Amino acid sequence: DKEGNEISLLDVIEQQQIDVVERLEICENVRKMFRLLEECLTPREREIILLRYGIADGREITQNEVGERIGISRSYVSRIEKKALDKLRKGFTGEKN
Repeated sequence: DKEGNEISLLDVIEQQQIDVVERLEICENVRKMFRLLEECLTPREREIILLRYGIADGREITQNEVGERIGISRSYVSRIEKKALDKLRKGFTGEKN
């Protein structure tokens, strides 16, 4: 390595391995999130979450931009976003509303 220590092939292989269980868990959580977006949120809540976090197009936008786009104030976007995130959190944890 850069510090003059010996590196074995096993060291290199172990560093490059991907944790399969972790990857499966992430994939399952993503599927669950999309299901919860449809099941738990109102259309307006869903639109705000999709826009804020770039879920639809990969581009996150600010609360001000969301408000301008859908015709509501930034503070109202903030309240709706907070409520929607709480619903999603409860959906993930199985907590009752």
